[in-house]
Amino acid sequence: MNKTFTYFLILSILFTSCVNIINRNKKPINKYSGWWIYGERLHIFKDELSLDEYILNFHKEDEKELVELYLSVTEMEYFPMETVFYGVLKQDTLYVEDFEIKYIQGCDEN
Repeated sequence: MNKTFTYFLILSILFTSCVNIINRNKKPINKYSGWWIYGERLHIFKDELSLDEYILNFHKEDEKELVELYLSVTEMEYFPMETVFYGVLKQDTLYVEDFEIKYIQGCDEN
């Protein structure tokens, strides 16, 4: 019984250490509000607080489907959509994990 407890304790410590290492390497997902603008094959995010612009990287999404979504909602390129992005900001790029379209500029709220 003592050996079983010792093995269990060692495995628990190893598992906990691995989980801590994995969690330390993860970047925190943050919420960013602003405008999604698409044109000339480039997705841009304009932050509503700082008005800084970042390249959007939708690494989990199909590019063709994103363009179709954007154009079906805005009906033209360069038309800003108020959007909330959840992701990680690194230098000049926002890596998007998920997003919500909030409002399309120029459309009535009805």
